Amino acid sequence: MRPISHAPFSYLGDPQVPPFDQGRILLVMDAECSLCSVGARRVARWDTDDRVRIAPVQSPLGAALLQHYGMAPDDPDTWLVIQDGRAYGSLQAMAQFYPQLRIWLRPVSLLNWLPRRLQDWLYARLARNRYALFGKGNMCTLPDPELRRRLIQ
Repeated sequence: MRPISHAPFSYLGDPQVPPFDQGRILLVMDAECSLCSVGARRVARWDTDDRVRIAPVQSPLGAALLQHYGMAPDDPDTWLVIQDGRAYGSLQAMAQFYPQLRIWLRPVSLLNWLPRRLQDWLYARLARNRYALFGKGNMCTLPDPELRRRLIQ
């Protein structure tokens, strides 16, 4: 995965990217991936301060953001965290985002100590095999009201 090196808030100048709440953390995730669906449900449960919104890669916002950052929605490496106008991908996104949810998740930030190439290699192995390992699901049809409230379609 290429490093995400765009200037902060660069998507604001992109007419293809629909507006969204800049004051929240935005996760762009694959709605058809069971692993992503489990992750989204956990985020909805752990985000007690209501700071997070989730845009499926299949949504207009998710697809536009991925395109803005040079990624394809059907590429298994697609996972973004947008926070304070900055985009993070791969394991860097996990290391940036998850420690903010719960104190016991803070050790996840140690992933940033791994060399970037190793982070990307590890994430690519997981991402490319996620359907085989965890199956397919649909995040958008889950009955969890907390998750539905956070989804941006």
